[in-house]
Amino acid sequence: MRTYFIEDRKEIDEIICSCKTCYFAMSVDDQPYVLPMNFALDGDSIILHSAMEGRMWESIKTNPKVCINWTLGEDLAWQDVRVGCSYRVKSKSVNVEGPVEFIEDFDEKYRCLTLLMKQYSDREFKFGTPAVKNVGIFKVKIENITAKEFGAKAITPWNS
Repeated sequence: MRTYFIEDRKEIDEIICSCKTCYFAMSVDDQPYVLPMNFALDGDSIILHSAMEGRMWESIKTNPKVCINWTLGEDLAWQDVRVGCSYRVKSKSVNVEGPVEFIEDFDEKYRCLTLLMKQYSDREFKFGTPAVKNVGIFKVKIENITAKEFGAKAITPWNS
């Protein structure tokens, strides 16, 4: 079984959009911190939201450089059922690195909330003024993106 880099951005976006949770990593004073979060993909940015206070909010204000991970798939695969080292989890994973940009404009926050809900539902949603004003919305601009497929069968002339 092999690990392959995924280069096609369309396939990478499909992996991201197939996930319901991303893992948002940040660091302040050399202390790593990771949170599961809801998200939306918006071109070359990832939209996230939270309360405008707390450890995460203070961390990203202090150090806006972050990393986000999505992992799709959890099926076990093996080459030999009796050999523990031959086991792998078949999955696809995407990592994004980039800086946080805080969104303050009301109309842009509303648009971002709409995109967040589209990630999880086909319904149309409306948001009241207090809800929009009181939620923290931020984007992570994709500066670096990598993706891999784990536990794939090796492609050979006889199995391609």
